[in-house]
Amino acid sequence: MKYIILVGDGMGDYPIESLGNKTPLEYAKTPNMDFLAKNGKLGLVRTIPEGLSPASDVANLAIFGYDPKVYYSGRAPFEAANLGVALKDDEVAFRCNLITASPDKLIDYSAGHISTKEAKVLIEFLDEKLGTSELKFYPGVSYRHLAVFKTKGLKARCVPPHDITGREFKKYLPKGPDAQFLVSLMQESVKILAEHEVNQVRIDLKENPANMIWLWGQGKRPSLVSFKDKYGLSGSVISAVDLIKGIGRVAGLEVLNVKGATGYYDTNYQGKAEAAIASLKTKDLVYLHVEAPDEASHNGNMREKILAIERFDQLVVGTILEALKKKGDFRILLLPDHATPLALRTHTADSICFAMYGKGISPCGLEGFNEAQAKKSGIFLDQAHILMDRLVKEQEI
Repeated sequence: MKYIILVGDGMGDYPIESLGNKTPLEYAKTPNMDFLAKNGKLGLVRTIPEGLSPASDVANLAIFGYDPKVYYSGRAPFEAANLGVALKDDEVAFRCNLITASPDKLIDYSAGHISTKEAKVLIEFLDEKLGTSELKFYPGVSYRHLAVFKTKGLKARCVPPHDITGREFKKYLPKGPDAQFLVSLMQESVKILAEHEVNQVRIDLKENPANMIWLWGQGKRPSLVSFKDKYGLSGSVISAVDLIKGIGRVAGLEVLNVKGATGYYDTNYQGKAEAAIASLKTKDLVYLHVEAPDEASHNGNMREKILAIERFDQLVVGTILEALKKKGDFRILLLPDHATPLALRTHTADSICFAMYGKGISPCGLEGFNEAQAKKSGIFLDQAHILMDRLVKEQEI
């Protein structure tokens, strides 16, 4: 038996008047996802436990089969794991975004989706200027990077920058006992980044400069029961995002890097699907994550969100479904990790739709993979981490 989890990040949404009061999932052409919903089980699931923030780390940890209320330790430590940064007991990891800010507003949480090459130069420059024996910056992918502190920073309340695009950022700076230290670093980064030629070139090209860092998502070294010990299965993870790959690494899964997987609209959908099919020749399970719908939602770009959903359906779901039909027994779990409504441009804790298709799952006969049809199913799971049990233990929904 083979198992595959297909996660379309942030696909969930609210009805939109200009789409005829349909959600993007209802409006988009998604014949392959609709096939899974109609011929498998469709329902709603809560991926964000009550009391936790509606963040990708919480949601994906649950989908991997780990109860966030037990295992959650912050976002950045999982990203550190993927970057090969072994956190010590007295170290705290922070996500470090390169952002574009005006003197008062956060203009762009991704600095124009700065290239990894440009960003690496800037992060290394910051480390040269600000790094100490108690602070180290590590380059990641595009705008997503890492800062590691000795002991400091855990006692601060931080806001994700993608939640405050277009707002006066000073209202959302870190707060709490360790906050002033973090705010000082963020302010100091403005002076340092303004000096660098990378940003001068970006300004000349009328691209958003990476003129400030934003620190958030902190935590200490995570600890997960290995996926193999928990479920008795081997597996792999396919994503462009350090967070998802980091959860996989900490769980003992193989992380596959796909050429052209960017974490943005232009990601290599087809390549991810083909890598998943190849991996299933030797592995029992693959967790495949696509970031593009979420990025479109954060940018408030309805057209790109619909296109991302349709590409996910055609190039990922369709390619994998066609291949698995020829290979014997399998099960597919399909879902967003959370909703990211275009109207809000940030994550919410709303329940999201899921479909499970394959051996031993009887058809529900509903018409499509979307929020409205999922509500009609009458199926609601209050805890997302039990989905993995239902999937791999071949239980009926």
